[in-house]
Amino acid sequence: MAYHHLCSSPSSLLRDRHSLSVSPKPKSLRTNPPTSLNLVSLSKTSIKAGSSHVSLEDLMSQETQIPRKLTNSQNPDGKTASKSYVWVNPRSPRASRLRQLTYDSRYSSLLNVAESLDSCNPNEKDVLAVLSSLGDDVSEQDAVVVLNNMSNPNTALLVLDHFRKILTKTSREVILYNVTLKVFRKSKDLDGAEKLFDEMLQRGVKPDNVTFSTLISCSRVCGLPSKAVEWFEKMPAYECDPDDVTYSAMIDAYGRAGNVDMAFTLYDRARTEKWRIDPVTFSTLIKIYGVSGNYDGCLNVYEEMKALGVKPNVVIYNTLLDAMGRAKRPWQAKSIYKEMLSNGFSPNWATYAALLRAYGRARYGEDALNVYKEMKDKGLELTVVLYNTLLAMCADVGFADEAAEIFEDMKNSGACKPDSWTFSSLITIYSCSGKVSEAEGILNMMLEAGFEPNIFVLTSLIQCYGKAQRTDDVVRIFNRVYELGITPDDRFCGCLLNVMTHTPREELGKVMDCIEKAKPELGRVVKLLIGEQNGEGNFKNEALELFNHISSDVKKPYCNCLIDLCVNLDLLERACDLLELGLSLEIYAGIQSRSPTQWSLNLKSLSLGAALTALHVWINDLTKVQESGEELPPLLGINTGHGKHKYSEKGLATVIESHLKELDAPFHEASDKAGWFLTTKVAAESWLESRRSPDLVVA
Repeated sequence: MAYHHLCSSPSSLLRDRHSLSVSPKPKSLRTNPPTSLNLVSLSKTSIKAGSSHVSLEDLMSQETQIPRKLTNSQNPDGKTASKSYVWVNPRSPRASRLRQLTYDSRYSSLLNVAESLDSCNPNEKDVLAVLSSLGDDVSEQDAVVVLNNMSNPNTALLVLDHFRKILTKTSREVILYNVTLKVFRKSKDLDGAEKLFDEMLQRGVKPDNVTFSTLISCSRVCGLPSKAVEWFEKMPAYECDPDDVTYSAMIDAYGRAGNVDMAFTLYDRARTEKWRIDPVTFSTLIKIYGVSGNYDGCLNVYEEMKALGVKPNVVIYNTLLDAMGRAKRPWQAKSIYKEMLSNGFSPNWATYAALLRAYGRARYGEDALNVYKEMKDKGLELTVVLYNTLLAMCADVGFADEAAEIFEDMKNSGACKPDSWTFSSLITIYSCSGKVSEAEGILNMMLEAGFEPNIFVLTSLIQCYGKAQRTDDVVRIFNRVYELGITPDDRFCGCLLNVMTHTPREELGKVMDCIEKAKPELGRVVKLLIGEQNGEGNFKNEALELFNHISSDVKKPYCNCLIDLCVNLDLLERACDLLELGLSLEIYAGIQSRSPTQWSLNLKSLSLGAALTALHVWINDLTKVQESGEELPPLLGINTGHGKHKYSEKGLATVIESHLKELDAPFHEASDKAGWFLTTKVAAESWLESRRSPDLVVA
């Protein structure tokens, strides 16, 4: 008798235990009986006084017209029958007495006993007092039902011991242990479950598949995937073969335990052998792919899940949104979120958190703020990490006013206190905006809160004072870096280099001394550039040496700043040298492009000085082409991009357009292509011819 498959409802008990069912259902007296009266039928021969093997399952749903007594030789269809039936009105006293004879009634009393055992003191006396209500005639299925519906592992052990003593005959003693193990699983008590397993072995009870699957699932609900793996790998030693459900669960367990290869091996086998995989396992697979950086794998698992007919739940959607956030694919996060809503799921806190991270990392400012407002409208609290994500995004996209509002909300929430990252983002925002007093105010708040400024904060402050041309304050903050024992990094030195592009010529030496102290190789290049050291031929070599020894993520900012400094100092030739060096080292790529119909100059990724220098070089190249007799294409274009700098009112397009007008160049903004300035071959040739004599002067 497979008692280990019993669930906690009487109907399922009866379905699994065929010996508890009664004789076949009688047919109704009419083909279309009215529903005003419900009647139940019982086989007379199946009813015995005091019997617990009579079921009213499904019989209560039978409907007929009127109660009627049948003869031994006639059934409702008028045909001869070997047994006689009685039709009883379920509202009659007789039906009530018959109902008391069914196992449904017995089952209800067993549930009451289980509830009482959960709440009684965990000692033998109190437990036996509760169990005495069952009487002396306790069957094996009674014991299974009681244990299966308990949730207190302390009393469950005493109950198990009692049933083992009074049940002289049990079909399989392991079933009693299995349902007791489930009590420990409900309580998330893996230690207790493992001790009970040891007791099984000491008593000579052989564990079966259900024993191990219960211990594995107990390990999973306890958040101990490594323990689940341990129990799974013990199964062969006890001659237990995992079924498909157990294998599928182990995909999740191996994944959470960090054994990614085994998880993927089992998943490949699951697809081949068509195992049934639950949504929890699919969620783990998506998470594994996401952590490993295989974001296409996340989407593939999701599509395979849908193809298998497994419906995604909120956890699946949240896991996918988190993965797309890590991948910096906000467009896919947005698409998945729309699908989630269209499938009738309501976003929860985890959904909004994943969306905030996805939009924040990708600088989708408006989308991130919309999610933030929706969370506030629904009364959902943000964590410090989410507030900092929003503020960092505001710093990246230049949302100064929005950042101030978010910061005030954070302080007023009562649940979150600003940390060093909070203050760092705010100082960055105000520094980039050139708002010195606001940046200093946040710095004071930071110090009052007990946080020392880190390298990021000090870098932002140097940028702030540099924009305001407060060179002495730049030097003061630079000295503070060394006072705090902080070693300047490449980004910090790049900020100092950028400050030089805003510094008056007479104060350049102050900033240059800071650069030379922080990064000597950069200091040598700057000294050669501004002419404080002789050695015309050494400039290119020193610049090459510098770019070979700095990290790749700061090469373009360094080169841009050096070219900007050259343009500010009217050192056009050195600006061209630096641009040429940047192209040869692939710091810049795709600035010029040519096709049979159009030649283009792409300036989108360049600073203002670098863009003007690239324009100068391109115009000279066009002049050389014309002088050589080579044909120009029908169309020439300059692509500046259509955006503006996040902390500036002027975009690159505005500056280039103004400069083209100064040069009287025949380039005009394209009406159908934002950020593009176009001219024809004829107009370009005429203009190039007119300017052969004078040299281009970069403004």
